[in-house]
Amino acid sequence: MLTRRLFALTASAAALHAQLPNQRGPGRKIDEYDPANTKLSHRMPIRSLSDDDLLFLQQLGIRWARIEFGADPSFEFMRATQERLRRFGMEIYSAVDYNYRELDVQLGRGRRDEFIEKYCRFLTNCGHLRIPVADYDWHPANTYTTALVNSPRGYRAREFSETDFRAKIEKPAFDREYPAEEIWATYTYFMKAVLPVAEKAGVKLALHPDDPPLAKMNGVAKIFVHADGYARAERIAGNSPAWGLTFCVGTWMEGGNRMGKDIFAMIADYGRRGKILDVHFRNVSSPLPRFVETFPDDGYVDMYQVMKALRQVRFNGIIVPDHVPEFAGDHGMHRAGVAYCIASMRGLLRRANEEVG
Repeated sequence: MLTRRLFALTASAAALHAQLPNQRGPGRKIDEYDPANTKLSHRMPIRSLSDDDLLFLQQLGIRWARIEFGADPSFEFMRATQERLRRFGMEIYSAVDYNYRELDVQLGRGRRDEFIEKYCRFLTNCGHLRIPVADYDWHPANTYTTALVNSPRGYRAREFSETDFRAKIEKPAFDREYPAEEIWATYTYFMKAVLPVAEKAGVKLALHPDDPPLAKMNGVAKIFVHADGYARAERIAGNSPAWGLTFCVGTWMEGGNRMGKDIFAMIADYGRRGKILDVHFRNVSSPLPRFVETFPDDGYVDMYQVMKALRQVRFNGIIVPDHVPEFAGDHGMHRAGVAYCIASMRGLLRRANEEVG
């Protein structure tokens, strides 16, 4: 009797299992590290990370790095960083040199050619080291947050309130205002100088949107606050293979219906054409005029649908946690929060690959 009952239970469980969606059959195991797959990564301010920090990231399964070198790193430092990361099983996928952020560059002032020349050397160095992507943004006089708050779940996170910003924080950053066409002119000047260098080096430039996406902050216009801004930037770049996006889904969520295209339309357009180079994977509590940055599972957008959309266009660049909130007692590198984000992203990626193929 017991044997017959166990057999019946086993048969019922097997039948139920066969009905479940997205089950992996023999030979269908998905390799997370396949070059065609989306690559889990993390932003690394390398000058402040210890070897113990890198070991922690290795233990999380990170094999690709987004390295923030700071300003004007030497070739020797970049190469030494590459060799250091390789000891932990990692390669540099994208890199940041902050010469592009100099106000003389972004506002078109006296020393911009000097800083652009340094940035071009950085791109050439990336090419020699086979670092495929360089990240940059274009928002001088930016204010990223208005407060640190406790989320309803109790973790500490960044808040932005447009009302608080306008009433309590905003003030002219410079002795005059900078209208949008003037900022477009400085961006165009920069791109015309650096794109040929990037093309020759075999490096792609990944442009981050303005975060938060407000048309003007502190007297300076912001030009990447809408889908039209990206379209204009692409026209400026012409057919250059070196131009593309850092698609910050959190920023796009902040703008909501102000952005002209939603997240999924942007992924379908730019992702299908191979113009999304890396992704910042962050959720927010709501669109503007007020939002709190959240963990991927705690905002107003279903992040599985975002991951699925990325796999549908065969995105194979890196995807990183962004502005990781702080758990209780989790200071410095926010290790618990980083681990939580990477684990969440890995689960969503595996599920998306099982569904999309």
